[in-house]
Amino acid sequence: MSDSQENKPVETPTEVKPVAEKKPAAEKKEKKPAAKKVGVMETLQTPDYIKERIEIWEGLKAKHLESLKDMKEEPINVTLPDGKVVAGIKNKTTPYDIAKGISRGLADSIVSSKVNGEQIWDISRPLEADCNLQLCKFDSEEGKKTFWHSSAHILGQAMERIYGGQLCIGPATSEGFYYDMAMGDKIVSAEDYKLINEVAQKIVQEKQPFERLAVPRDIALTMFKFNKYKTEIISKIPQEDTVSLYRCGTLVDLCRGPHVPNTSYIKSFAVTKNSSAYWLGKAENDDLQRVYGISFPDKKQMEEYENFMREAALRDHRNVGKAQELFFFHPYSPGSAFFLPHGTRIYNKLVEFIREEYHRRGFTEVISPSIFSQKLWEQSGHWQKYSENMFVLPVDKDNFSLKPMNCPGHCLMFGSRQRSYRELPLRFADFGVLHRNELAGALTGLTRVRKFQQDDAHIFCTTEMIEDEINSCLGFMQYVYGIFGFEFGLELSTRPDNFLGEIAQWDIAEASLEKALNKFGKPWKLNPKDGAFYGPKIDIHITDCLKRSHQCATIQLDFQLPIRFDLEYQSDDASELKKRPVIIHRAILGSVERMMAILIEHTGGKWPLWVSPRQAIVVTVNKTHNEYGQKVCKEISEAGFYCDIDDSDKTISKKVREAQLAQYNYILVIGQEEINGNTVNVRTRDNVVRGSLTVNDLISEFKQLVKEFK
Repeated sequence: MSDSQENKPVETPTEVKPVAEKKPAAEKKEKKPAAKKVGVMETLQTPDYIKERIEIWEGLKAKHLESLKDMKEEPINVTLPDGKVVAGIKNKTTPYDIAKGISRGLADSIVSSKVNGEQIWDISRPLEADCNLQLCKFDSEEGKKTFWHSSAHILGQAMERIYGGQLCIGPATSEGFYYDMAMGDKIVSAEDYKLINEVAQKIVQEKQPFERLAVPRDIALTMFKFNKYKTEIISKIPQEDTVSLYRCGTLVDLCRGPHVPNTSYIKSFAVTKNSSAYWLGKAENDDLQRVYGISFPDKKQMEEYENFMREAALRDHRNVGKAQELFFFHPYSPGSAFFLPHGTRIYNKLVEFIREEYHRRGFTEVISPSIFSQKLWEQSGHWQKYSENMFVLPVDKDNFSLKPMNCPGHCLMFGSRQRSYRELPLRFADFGVLHRNELAGALTGLTRVRKFQQDDAHIFCTTEMIEDEINSCLGFMQYVYGIFGFEFGLELSTRPDNFLGEIAQWDIAEASLEKALNKFGKPWKLNPKDGAFYGPKIDIHITDCLKRSHQCATIQLDFQLPIRFDLEYQSDDASELKKRPVIIHRAILGSVERMMAILIEHTGGKWPLWVSPRQAIVVTVNKTHNEYGQKVCKEISEAGFYCDIDDSDKTISKKVREAQLAQYNYILVIGQEEINGNTVNVRTRDNVVRGSLTVNDLISEFKQLVKEFK
């Protein structure tokens, strides 16, 4: 089949209905057999490259099964989390068998397993040696990853059969899965979702087994010679290594696994959205089409997800931001928000809040340049690892760039003069504007932007100070997140394989972080080998009211920047005149833009008074009350609060309703009775009628609420 034939789009099948023939009245009507309904799978193409790929697979599978016949049965011991040891047979006993030996109900509820605490393992894949085994249901992190990875293969098979393009990468994500496909000039549209879902449902109904083979690299290259993206991946695998492949139905794919035993485990499947993407996420590479999906092991969970998504759509910060006139974006400056007056009020309040805490907690605010020479980024190491995400500008026959982070500039500040141990810890805080050249397709409202500010700070301290400074950072973070009403989880990410520096130094730092976390008293998890190359870190994940996880705060140790910038301080040890400081990178809000988006969705746009852009509005019953209403509005504004007035000719009920929809915290109704008593009649946006209060009493209440961050 030619390339043009392979890429030919498939039309949605139509049902063929029989047409009744007219017969003479005297004749008896013959009953004709109904036309056979054409199934959706029968209408799809099976390109020659798929047939060739499956033919190679079947030959390899036959050889693999033949080799197993000569394998001797060897006993193995499988240790469960409760310490129980179960006997098994090497290359025969599967995690599913172990679960079934405990109970059939358990066996039918697991979707994945974990071997020796690290490797996620198919429950249908035979165990290969003595091991510790953990059985994982869908509600576990490992279970979701396996379940959604298998669903991605179902999606990939459907896309390959429908579009005939070249599949690229299809991973599980924290919120489902996606698959990328190179389709030339064709694009996926929302009208395609129905067909994709129908094909996926047929794949599920066919109960296609997930089969695994490890094949030589050269054979893998032959199997995927039609797909330049897969061959690029395979070519990076060492010649002597084998390549892990999985098959379900007509799809054979590069994959480390694991997967569920068969496609029928996916009880509920839905395409959620589509977008464009780039191969390997680089703008200079080929354009791809990306299709996202979600799936669950029962239909009830899908219904709950759909209800959740409806609620999330109502709270979407882009919709709320538009309705409340907080911010907007324009194609003349993509990825850079225009904050309108009411949005600016919120933005500034968040910055002021952190700034006041800096003053209380011993931080020194600094202002650093927005543009630096390429030489700075080369010295810091960011140019080699991050230059493609910078906005580079030619200046004075040299390359400069807008800063994407503050840390190198703060190193220059520390090194601008001799430092003494008496100055440490030195805590530099910076709200400077940052720019990162994010891909156009990745820009998403305020959560992924190109221009932003952070509550960024760098603490220069001695090794002995690390534990206390980390504890202080954790306490600061807990205080801020407590005010916002966020729950949070902690992870200690340790030395990665590509670490820089001395192992002894890493051991000391990791021990300091672990000790600080234990002293902090909150539960935390170990995240092995996920630290930054320059030092271990603590990752903090907050949970909003919809139980969604966001990472905003970070606390990272850095040994490398002090070395790169040759930072030193005068020691108190007479035998050692100069010592090298350690840098702690930390942020709590993270990007102010992203935190604002999270807060919009967390509150649903119902801002607490202390950060609200619309704290109060005066509504007059008629124009004879306007003069007093304006006087009240002025008093509240002069007390430092945001107060507006609606003295229009609208009815009082309409004024109140519009104020409630605009999410004013307090609605102050003024009629003749309020003028006579020198009061205001107080209502809330939730239609709670508080009754009459003097303006002074109301202002005192406002001050107390702001003081308590309510």
